[in-house]
Amino acid sequence: MATWIYFIHPPRDNFAATMTDQETEVWRVHFERLQRLLTEGTLIMAGPTLGSTNTGIAVIEAADEATARRIMEEDPTIASGIARGELRGFRVSLLRGRD
Repeated sequence: MATWIYFIHPPRDNFAATMTDQETEVWRVHFERLQRLLTEGTLIMAGPTLGSTNTGIAVIEAADEATARRIMEEDPTIASGIARGELRGFRVSLLRGRD
């Protein structure tokens, strides 16, 4: 399995503080999906950056880039068109509890 990171770029600065009701609902479904991916063993870690730029990150394991891209594109925040996704290969070099 390869490791991938995808970034979730929100549509505006201070997004977390200015979400509409519709955006809040999409982010709720997004969080539930991430919880499922964690339980399934696909998700390694996820969370938002804090401050005025609330870029989200998700580190996942997938067999190949096509699978990783599908996982990213199916993220409700990206599939809805609210946020823009960016996928990159990723190598976990140091991890507390593993090394």
